[in-house]
Amino acid sequence: MRITKKLDTFVVHKDISVKLALDKLEKSGQQILFVIDSAGRLMGIVTDGDVRRWLMKQPKIDLTKPIISVAPSSCVSANINDSSDQIKRLINRKIKQLPLVDQDGVLKAVATSASQYITIGDKEIGSGKPVYIIAEVGNNHQGKLDEAKALIDMASEAGVDSVKFQMRSMEALYGKQSNKRSVSQDLGVQYTSDLLSKFQLSDDDLFKAFDHCKLNEVEPICTPWDLESLKKLEDYGMKAYKVASADFTNHELLRELAKTHVPLICSTGMSTDDEILESSELLKSLGVQGILLHCNSTYPTPFKDVNLNYIRVLRKFGFDVGYSGHERGNFIPLAAIALGACVIEKHITFNKDQEGNDHKVSLLPEELKEMVDQIRMSQEALGNDNPRSITQGELMNREVLAKSLYSVRKISQGEKITRDLIVVKSPGQGLQPNKLELLVGRIANRDIEEDSCFFNSDLQEKIIKKDNFNFKRPYGIPVRYHDFQKLTSNSPLDFVEFHLSYQDLNEKPSDFIMDKPQLFFTVHAPELFKNDHILDLCSIDGNYRKLSVNYLNEVIEHCDEIARCFRDQDSPILVVNAGGWDTAGFVPDEKKGIYYENLKKSLNEINSTKVKIAFQTMPPFPWHFGGQSFHNLFVNPYEIDTFCSETGQKICFDVSHSMMACNYYGWDLNDFINIVSKHIVYLHVVDAKGSDGEGVQLGEGDVNFKDLATILNKTCPNAPFIPEVWQGHKDGGSGFWSALEYLENYL
Repeated sequence: MRITKKLDTFVVHKDISVKLALDKLEKSGQQILFVIDSAGRLMGIVTDGDVRRWLMKQPKIDLTKPIISVAPSSCVSANINDSSDQIKRLINRKIKQLPLVDQDGVLKAVATSASQYITIGDKEIGSGKPVYIIAEVGNNHQGKLDEAKALIDMASEAGVDSVKFQMRSMEALYGKQSNKRSVSQDLGVQYTSDLLSKFQLSDDDLFKAFDHCKLNEVEPICTPWDLESLKKLEDYGMKAYKVASADFTNHELLRELAKTHVPLICSTGMSTDDEILESSELLKSLGVQGILLHCNSTYPTPFKDVNLNYIRVLRKFGFDVGYSGHERGNFIPLAAIALGACVIEKHITFNKDQEGNDHKVSLLPEELKEMVDQIRMSQEALGNDNPRSITQGELMNREVLAKSLYSVRKISQGEKITRDLIVVKSPGQGLQPNKLELLVGRIANRDIEEDSCFFNSDLQEKIIKKDNFNFKRPYGIPVRYHDFQKLTSNSPLDFVEFHLSYQDLNEKPSDFIMDKPQLFFTVHAPELFKNDHILDLCSIDGNYRKLSVNYLNEVIEHCDEIARCFRDQDSPILVVNAGGWDTAGFVPDEKKGIYYENLKKSLNEINSTKVKIAFQTMPPFPWHFGGQSFHNLFVNPYEIDTFCSETGQKICFDVSHSMMACNYYGWDLNDFINIVSKHIVYLHVVDAKGSDGEGVQLGEGDVNFKDLATILNKTCPNAPFIPEVWQGHKDGGSGFWSALEYLENYL
């Protein structure tokens, strides 16, 4: 069971129209709405089924009627103060969302069936979710609100999820001694109580600090040290509480915290196994959504006492686990997440030499930022337990570094393939060496040239290739000079796309293109030029940008040479990667304007009269030569629309690239296309997997080709396309023919 006090998606006022209520039902995805009056009292419950039944009964449908007219006259609810067991008993197959009301009938919370994840604000916490990072301020604000706000700003800039404070009533905790120096107190107690008294924020200042957190889009969390403080925090409306190690055996406080129905993050320092078990069982019996933090409450904790392996033990108590660190440095949390920690808590400060032990174990701004960045990268590197798949980078390297099975001499169709006709050598562009025994003894189903690769099709009885295709728009395939003749002979194509390498610029197209073919052509400009120069027309390095412009002008001149080999084709489409990439990380949105302005400068320096430049839409993580980069331009549909509207430029819509962008940023591909469709003149149609799985075979990735075809046929029905399948040219272009056959059902 999960209890949430976040009611925005659940509630509607009784007087809003049925239409507006339906809109909210659709957008929320909850399939239920709780109808309240102006005082917040529960008036009824409306489900999508209730609306349907109401509509069936109406002689004349009027969607302007108030939603209360649809709501059943009675509904099941529970009191907010009922026990967890009482609430649980009411949740069943029919009641999946149970309203919890106070004694006045005011809706206070909603209980739902059990969720895999704990939610704090808009963040889900648990295995498989991003690590939840808490910056612990404690009393490191030195009792000053301005200092507290500065620490919040620092934490927000570092990228944490939450900033944590502490609230205590000194009188409630220390009684009559709270404002006195007692010579009878132990030295440690004397020291600590003195610091707490000296550096506490007032309640009002603490609430102002919480408000400042929200302004910085980080969640405020607080540790209540006593029941009086808990009541004040409840009145404020905290979305989660931290239980200090010192209070994990304080069952009275735990019971009161459980009544708040918000997640509890509990440090387990100072506790034995038996005590952790006892408190854990209590929390489970109370229906608490909790996380247990492994912790050693020594300030600072010696590395020998950190004992990170206890994280594995802590999991056995029935909760997700995290780590609260009091050791020096910021590297131990990285090991903690490798062991399964889904929450990390570390203290922060501006000065480690200030009074108080907490400062000594706190992180400075640069240390916090480094830790957050490293946690995000480390978690990404941890991956998952899924079966191993070959990554895009590995595929690229396997092509170059791995080995394949090659023919020793020419083998004629119908000839038996014997072991002596096969050699293992690089590059790895064909059948893997582990298929050797499957290949030996087979009858060749084609003529195989000397020193050429064997392919998977050589393990089949015969090659099946479709002779023609039926599309409503022009279609083609990508080719290189060396395979142009082979791939286009007896192939029913409208055009080809020459995907050039920089070395191709030194070739004579007429050596490869014969007899003025009955096709038209497009060109894909090289991404890489000599001396490892990756084309970047947006570079802030003026010399680098100008060199890119010069290289692209060379490509345009080469396009003119290609045109002479074809019949009456002027201004072919030239697909270009505009640039704007960075190896260090994404460029902030406010700085992208510089890059787009540089691109405009480049366009004025490019001799584009002989071609139609189409900038390619890009993924967030393009694979450039030498590794993965971060791409900033022609990724966001709104930015693309703005730039193209201002300049009149057109785009090549790469389905795979933009699907990966949608996967990464949470966009809808159809919405993306609608925004940029008026600028599309050319299409690369191919599937994608995740945020960097580029060019997978159609139907094996995340693209819904039925929906894709519907919107493309509507918005850009005449744009030509190619299936840009990874290594589709191999094996006589089998990847391309398979892709075209698949797309024939849609385009």
